Amino acid sequence: MDSHNGEADDLPPPPPLNACIEPLKSEETKKLLKPKRALIPRKGFGKKGQQIRLVTNHFKVSLKNTDEFFYHYYVNLKYEDDTPVGKGAGRSVIEKLQQTYATELANKDFAYDGEKSLFTIGALPQNINEFTVVVEDVSTGKTPANGSPGNDSPPGSDRKRVRRPYNTKTYKVELSFAAKIPMNAIAHALKGQESEHTQEAIRVIDIILRQHSANQGCLLVRQSFFHNNPSNFVELGGGVMGCRGFHSSFRATQSGLSLNIDVSTTMIVQPGPVINFLLANQKVDNPNKIDWQKAKRSLKNLRIKITPTNAVNKIVGLSDRPCRETMFTLKRRNDDNGDSEEISVYDHFVKNRGIELKYSADFPCINVGKQKRPSYFPIELCTLVSLQRYTKSLTTLQRSSLVEKSRQKPQERMSVLSDVLKRSNYDSEPMLKACGISIAKSFTEVDGRVLQAPKLKAGNGEDIFTRNGRWNFNNKRLIKASSVDKWAVVNFSARCNVRDLVRDLIKCGGMKGINVEPPFDAFEENPSMRRAPAVRRVEEMFEQVKTKLPGAPKFLLCILAERKNSDIYGPWKKKCLAEFGIVTQCVAPPPRVNDQYLTNVLLKINAKLGGLNSILQVESSPAMPLISKVPTMILGMDVSHGSPGQSGVPSIAAVVSSREWPLISKYRASVRSQSAKMEMIDSLFKPQGTDDNGLIRECLIDFYTSSGKRKPDQIIIFRDGVSESQFSQVLNIELDQIIEACKFLDEKWDPKFTLIVAQKNHHTKFFIPGAPDNVPPGTVVDNKVCHPRNYDFYMCSHAGMIGTTRPTHYHILHDEIGFNPDDLQELVHSLSYVYQRSTTAISVVAPICYAHAPVLSGWLAYAICHVAFGGCL
Repeated sequence: MDSHNGEADDLPPPPPLNACIEPLKSEETKKLLKPKRALIPRKGFGKKGQQIRLVTNHFKVSLKNTDEFFYHYYVNLKYEDDTPVGKGAGRSVIEKLQQTYATELANKDFAYDGEKSLFTIGALPQNINEFTVVVEDVSTGKTPANGSPGNDSPPGSDRKRVRRPYNTKTYKVELSFAAKIPMNAIAHALKGQESEHTQEAIRVIDIILRQHSANQGCLLVRQSFFHNNPSNFVELGGGVMGCRGFHSSFRATQSGLSLNIDVSTTMIVQPGPVINFLLANQKVDNPNKIDWQKAKRSLKNLRIKITPTNAVNKIVGLSDRPCRETMFTLKRRNDDNGDSEEISVYDHFVKNRGIELKYSADFPCINVGKQKRPSYFPIELCTLVSLQRYTKSLTTLQRSSLVEKSRQKPQERMSVLSDVLKRSNYDSEPMLKACGISIAKSFTEVDGRVLQAPKLKAGNGEDIFTRNGRWNFNNKRLIKASSVDKWAVVNFSARCNVRDLVRDLIKCGGMKGINVEPPFDAFEENPSMRRAPAVRRVEEMFEQVKTKLPGAPKFLLCILAERKNSDIYGPWKKKCLAEFGIVTQCVAPPPRVNDQYLTNVLLKINAKLGGLNSILQVESSPAMPLISKVPTMILGMDVSHGSPGQSGVPSIAAVVSSREWPLISKYRASVRSQSAKMEMIDSLFKPQGTDDNGLIRECLIDFYTSSGKRKPDQIIIFRDGVSESQFSQVLNIELDQIIEACKFLDEKWDPKFTLIVAQKNHHTKFFIPGAPDNVPPGTVVDNKVCHPRNYDFYMCSHAGMIGTTRPTHYHILHDEIGFNPDDLQELVHSLSYVYQRSTTAISVVAPICYAHAPVLSGWLAYAICHVAFGGCL
């Protein structure tokens, strides 16, 4: 190399290029350099609507000490032989550590999350702290006898600390410094200045509350706690109980830090004798009818207390043989020769231990040892301990029972929450004191507004008047009536007069503008089949339909046997819709058939067959701000996962899209399966060569063909089912996929986007002070308890007729369209009135409700993935 100054000769040669590495293409480089979108700040506050004074279940928190730091330590727990410690033992080990080594730990109080994280106020003496901790074996519950000093005492340790009583376990505990979190991060967040430490600092004080509840012996489920109080238990059937407890979490709000407390419910296993649980679980009235293979599965890993020792152990399994035939080797006491004998578990407890056994002899024993070294006990000596979570999915009957028994009217809920705050005695918690935290005892007052209900239109241009979020179709025709032809009736009920029902349905349909032709046939279930399993009943009935009809029906009306919770419903829907694509409407045998009942049935049938029942008045004239003058598509997106315990079932992603602009009342849906438990939708954009097989392409093409060959210049996205920690992914991954799907169709096309997340799974409630009623429909709150910086609001669009109204929490993550707060809130409110299957305002916008509908039953959506429904769902 030629050089004027020779300096280049001193440079090392460039590193060799790895042949496996491909240089980044310019498009990929752009993606890497592309800045991330941030959540938009609040644009202001809404002004429309009638003012209403409300209170909410947020309690104001005073934070005095903001100069201190939380110190985060990583917790590593191991047994003596360096094997890792499983879940559940951590709290007892850390509690013992704190008692034993208080001096070495500078007498610090701990906030421990029960797993890998521990927090202190101020630093521990060393960055890495290692200890040996001896804990009474919590699995036995026995009081240890006096032990002898251990020979393997660590150097310099106190003999008292390593005294080894019987039935103990020794742990190695390592606390390693992980991070330093300033408390003033909370104060900054309250001013709208969130930092990287804000969520972590709030998490620490949430962990302090969890630990406070754990110290009181509560069951902890995420941020909820449940006391062992039988008055909080309700029977759900099947050996399952609902346990009422409380949710508590700190929130940064516009009015400062607040503690959100709400009633919460979890499912627990019925405590008490094991045999009673099995009878209830299997719905049998005699122990001789118990299916012991099924019992083995349902008992595995549950904890039992064994009398008379009161030892607590985990169930490993059941013996293969009855108690009187289950043998083990018993070493004789005080026998110098070490002789032993084979004896049955039953004889050992009756003869050697003098315990009377009334019913255990012919039933399997409970094994609490190991598979290869079992430890058997007669079943009647075993009692299931309380507060053990039931994590399997509930039956339809159990679920409806839980809903019914968990209801609380607003005033009752307020009273319960006030009482729990007093009894929780958070002011005595030493770490909260050290943080300078005190919690107000009164509910926070907020300013609400009640928006005016939107006006609706029926057929022939007639107005529909709404009252308290409800309306009816008395003497009115539907906007677009479908024709009900090529249909039949299947009747699983012995109590329904099918001929009269069909006659009245045809008559009522004519009044609403629906042409209901006489059915091909009405199929009655053979009475001998009524006690058969549901799937077999469905197969038998469907075989009748197949053999007697001239061709595939367009529609089937199914009359169920029970008014509620029919086990026919699921298998029937799967058979008709998933396997054969036949639209069905299921009805329960009505106590009386009147016009209102028939109209409700016809509304559902009309919507399913592609009709339109009603529209907003503003849809019939160009009166919707920013929507009616510019082609606008509305999307609803949701992901549904398998039931608890069904880990292998695929998750189902659904996207619904508005069609026939300027309508915003009519939608179509597309669904796809994706990996189990994946919350982000991975099939919005799926390029394959020159084609795109994603969900969004289907929506865009349908909008274009149904809206006079117009592309949407504006797209409003409503996303359901994501938490605040996932907002950035929705904003930067899912929105990018939607944009790419648009660009794939037309590179020059650049629509504007507004992205809104709707959350129902939160714990904020609103109450009218001194009144027994729920807040009126149309109530919106965008102050005080909303986010200090981000753009959000709460809306109760529906009339809460039962229990306490749960508002929907809307977060506006992105808004290129440029709505002002009033216009956006009115749009959201209006979209709660266009759900075609209902004559009431619903609690969340219709696109999200539709997006959830195809995925309510995982098996159904999985079977029909890649199928798009035309017309209205």
